[in-house]
Amino acid sequence: MKRRRTKREELEKERDLPKIVDTPKGKMVVPNPLDIDALMRKIPRGKLVTVDQIREKMAKDFQVDFTCPMTTGMFIRMAGEAAEEDLTKGKKRITSYWRVIKIDGSLNPKFPGGVEAQAIHLKEEGHVVEPGKGKKPPKVKDFEKYLQKL
Repeated sequence: MKRRRTKREELEKERDLPKIVDTPKGKMVVPNPLDIDALMRKIPRGKLVTVDQIREKMAKDFQVDFTCPMTTGMFIRMAGEAAEEDLTKGKKRITSYWRVIKIDGSLNPKFPGGVEAQAIHLKEEGHVVEPGKGKKPPKVKDFEKYLQKL
């Protein structure tokens, strides 16, 4: 039976990426997961970045109209999973995935441990996390003040 890849191996897996694709909406970059991970590693303690900021930065870096939203989201989640795996292996410097929020300041339920774990990390860095309302996930209070320019 074939051994299942670790989250770190999956993140670092050789892919034919980044790739520029022509679409009806313009030129789109499909990013490399390691590029996404590297960008996430640059977010300083106490600062936040939205998924849209990551996509805009990738599009600017590759001089295209936009970045693939689906693969970007998948690779952000993948970087978070690899970071948690690294942490369980005793690594101290991991990708600070919990600093990535949605455009409206809400937390990401697909991150390791869900919004509860992300909220814990954010509170440890001094952020105030407001509870979700109904089906809406919790969000960082006044998140705009903490956004890092990429």
